[in-house]
Amino acid sequence: MRSVEEQQTRVTAAAVAPRPVRVAISEAQGLLCAEEVVTERPLPGFDQAAIDGYAVRSVDVAGAGADMFGDDGEPIEITLPVVGEVTAGSRQPTRLQPRQAVRVDTGAPLPTLADAVLPLDRTDGGQNRVRVLAPVRSGDYVRRIGDDVQPGDVAVRAGTIIGAAQVGLLAAVGRDKVLVHPRPRLSVITVGGELVDVDRTPGPGQVYDVNSYALAAAARDAGADVNRVGIAGADSRRLREVVEGQLIRSEIVIIAGAVGGGASDQVREALRELGDLEVERVAMHPGSVQGFGQLGRDEVPTFLLPSNPVSALVVFEVMVRPLIRIALGRRQPMRRIVTARTVAPITSIEKRKGFLRGQLMRDESTGEYLVQALGGAPGASSHLLATLAEANCLVLIDPDVTEIRTGDQVDVAFLAQRG
Repeated sequence: MRSVEEQQTRVTAAAVAPRPVRVAISEAQGLLCAEEVVTERPLPGFDQAAIDGYAVRSVDVAGAGADMFGDDGEPIEITLPVVGEVTAGSRQPTRLQPRQAVRVDTGAPLPTLADAVLPLDRTDGGQNRVRVLAPVRSGDYVRRIGDDVQPGDVAVRAGTIIGAAQVGLLAAVGRDKVLVHPRPRLSVITVGGELVDVDRTPGPGQVYDVNSYALAAAARDAGADVNRVGIAGADSRRLREVVEGQLIRSEIVIIAGAVGGGASDQVREALRELGDLEVERVAMHPGSVQGFGQLGRDEVPTFLLPSNPVSALVVFEVMVRPLIRIALGRRQPMRRIVTARTVAPITSIEKRKGFLRGQLMRDESTGEYLVQALGGAPGASSHLLATLAEANCLVLIDPDVTEIRTGDQVDVAFLAQRG
């Protein structure tokens, strides 16, 4: 029996990231930047007002304020003529003369000679003449040319995950496209004579094709570009044609529902000319029996997963998801792991690493993580998809541990947040 770590090493060694592609910045969100985006223009591209107010020379308003007094002991009152207005987007050059003010909107180009913006709340809001109630210093409320980015600066670095801020910065420096590591293409195929699609009513002995939908959703959550092929049928020739077609268009292929017994032998024989699929017992539960190989001319990583939807999703989480994350260029392909204290006893299968679905909570008073395993005794209800839907974590149990008491600490892997 192969250990989980040995199987993971074998799987991740087959990871091949798709070649970087150039995409519109509106399509780049969530992807890894594959280039150093160097700016060619300063940002902002001109001196501009950072607030609504009046463009002034700071020296002309330096003495303003109720606590400022002249030599005669009288309060200093400064008023300036308002000689114009500049709105955001204006392309008409404006020149400010000494002891004058120009009304400006946020984002408006700053008039020549102005070195500060006087906020409205420091004035009486006058239209023809403005009374200055408090001074400003040179540079106050002004966005200087190149304050954000200078020509030659790197706006977005290679290896950065492109989020909303990066998309905004790319737009701000005039980039409409960016080179990214694309989502790996993944195909999900299900096999089994008992399967029918969800738009049909199951007959005697038939069940809905759960795996193609569940695994496709899990792959999208991991970041893959997914093609849900659905049920391939039991005919060997048809199965080979379907798989061969997906190998051409995919970086990863999943075949679910034929991992043990005669069904596994039939699938392996049907695909024998495309490469070797090794079915192996892995020291984990659920999902101990699983298959992996590299098929086709491009040696595409191909998985055989159990027909049990819970087992299939757990094997996906442990084996397939890290491969997707590596293909995306992520430095940390594994889920975040924290330590939690159990709120009820947990049993696990001897000599197999447990990946048990659970609910992770937090003690409001101490901040400590607490976890409750879901699904009861191992094997008794491993098929219950409803409990996996309620889970927000996997409880990780070492192979040499079979009993965990209430209050013991265990490692817990976060699953995707719900809601």
